[in-house]
Amino acid sequence: MPVIHAVRGIAPVIGKNCFIAETAVVVGDVVMGDDCSIWYGAVLRGDVNSIRLGHRVNIQDGAVLHTLYERSVVEIGDDVSVGHNAIIHGAKVGNNVLIGMGAILMDNAVIPDNTVIAAGAVVLSNAVLEPGVYAGLPAKKVKDSDEKIIEMARNNAAGYLQYKEWFV
Repeated sequence: MPVIHAVRGIAPVIGKNCFIAETAVVVGDVVMGDDCSIWYGAVLRGDVNSIRLGHRVNIQDGAVLHTLYERSVVEIGDDVSVGHNAIIHGAKVGNNVLIGMGAILMDNAVIPDNTVIAAGAVVLSNAVLEPGVYAGLPAKKVKDSDEKIIEMARNNAAGYLQYKEWFV
């Protein structure tokens, strides 16, 4: 069974038809939309501030979502994939976004709709990005967003919708 419990009297709220893996941890002020998937070893720690997930969000194996006490929140839009071992610490992520494996999004960073953050990229605190593809440390825009980028993010999220159905 996954670890799902209240912190400071606030319990997670889980949408319809979600999959939460047996080794995942979801605690505190976490609200997730419908058709989300939280994979093995992922941690959503809403103990010091809120974490909000839209619909059809997948948080892949080993990813960590956390915030700064009373200073940042995690907000993730619809149709977002958060890659294996990624860290989102108090950042805002738009719709149809792909966060690559091992990427790090720091506090108060803003990732717009239709954006890809490459594997291993680090988006610094307070960065406000434009749609596109970002890579490196610190993350820099390497390509504008186009239909191919939008489709790549959309397909990744759609794939995880299929995968979660194997488990629910």
